Amino acid sequence: MSSEWSTSLTSGVDLHLALPDGVPRREGLERVLRDAVRSGRLPAGSRLPSTRALAAELGLARGTVSGAYEQLAAEGFLVPARGSGTVVADVPLSRPTDEPDVSGGSEPSPPHDLRPGSPDVSSFPVQAWLRAARKAVGAAPAAAFDYGDPRGQLVLREELAGYLARTRGVVADPGDVVVTSGYVQALALAATVLGRGPVAMEDPGLPFHRAVVRRAGRSVVPLPVDEDGARPADLAGTGADLAVVTPAHQYPTGVPLSPRRRGELLDWALQDPGRHVVLEDDYDGEFRYDRQPVGALQGRAPDAVVYVGSAAKTLAPGLRLAWMVVPRRLRDELVEAKRHADLATEAIGQLTLAELIGSHAYDRHVRATRLRYRRRSDQLAAVLERRAGRNARARAPHSIAAGLQTVVHVPDEAEVLDRAGRAGLGLEGLGEHFHGGRGRPGVVVGFARPRDAAYPRALEVLSRVLP
Repeated sequence: MSSEWSTSLTSGVDLHLALPDGVPRREGLERVLRDAVRSGRLPAGSRLPSTRALAAELGLARGTVSGAYEQLAAEGFLVPARGSGTVVADVPLSRPTDEPDVSGGSEPSPPHDLRPGSPDVSSFPVQAWLRAARKAVGAAPAAAFDYGDPRGQLVLREELAGYLARTRGVVADPGDVVVTSGYVQALALAATVLGRGPVAMEDPGLPFHRAVVRRAGRSVVPLPVDEDGARPADLAGTGADLAVVTPAHQYPTGVPLSPRRRGELLDWALQDPGRHVVLEDDYDGEFRYDRQPVGALQGRAPDAVVYVGSAAKTLAPGLRLAWMVVPRRLRDELVEAKRHADLATEAIGQLTLAELIGSHAYDRHVRATRLRYRRRSDQLAAVLERRAGRNARARAPHSIAAGLQTVVHVPDEAEVLDRAGRAGLGLEGLGEHFHGGRGRPGVVVGFARPRDAAYPRALEVLSRVLP
């Protein structure tokens, strides 16, 4: 049996709730409110009653309601709004169990989400984007809304060429820039066009990216990574003609490619310039916290390196906007592959991003985001240092110098992931990132995904989960 009631939201809409028997009243209130948010019965933006009003209506102590509100705010389900009470956050909705899964394998977000791979999408600069969209779309010629050039909108390619030269040291002509629908399409195009032999990919690296390459019909060979980054010497004898690397900040280990290794990799490419190509994945190159970001590898050998960048981490993955800077000798074949893949990337987002870059609003957003993530990386480093203090076997980084994640080595990866799952904490195992699924045990901890209000609580749970 459970106690049931209907409570009236500030908007005047009634909401039916059932408080379960056999659990403490605060826990029961947290549970029913959490379920109401997840299911969409409490829509995003709904304003909840004050703690005093809700306590009086439900016959609960005000402290019980206050505690429930605070816990749900820490988990990211509610957002305290100064001067206007508490509102429901915009969180992913759960599906009924009998509803078919058409999400392509995505899973509901855990209450405490420290999985790597995504930024805090709640920080997307909505107002700046809307201003840029109104200006860009209003000024665009009618031809901008036609099928257009497979390389993308010229205005964006011009802005990207200037921006990448200024911030990443990339040598780019607008004619050699190709706008794609995200990094995955760029990788698939490269695997389709750039060579026919095996593709060397960092070990460890993202399993999904290996699957993209294999789906394009290419085999994958591991390119081992150590404390100096990928090891170009290991390319010898593999038969690889395309090497995919993350020089600025290796994923998931976080190490940059050392200057000596950069030279070795370019030597490999230039030994056989008609066949060997390096694909530089600069997925989060803007996020360096201890000094200026490491410049792009492409600037040292523009004819041997295909540079790929993306708006996924600086703005949002949902934009599906990335860009390639392609050596002229490879450009036409790759553009033809792009034409047959999707004809062209959508225009409105391109026009808007061009305006955002041209007005320097993009620079301002990246600087502000970098500062936020630096604070988060410092908080995570402090948690790991405290862990090292209580565990002689633990090794804590002095700092997290770049990127949006760090690796924590643990004796038993499966045990830590199991504890995390039971605590509602999202982490990724390090082992699955190795070719063959076997490697040094550890967990990959992302610090960008949670909302600001939910991040401290996620770190508290992490500190309890780690040995």
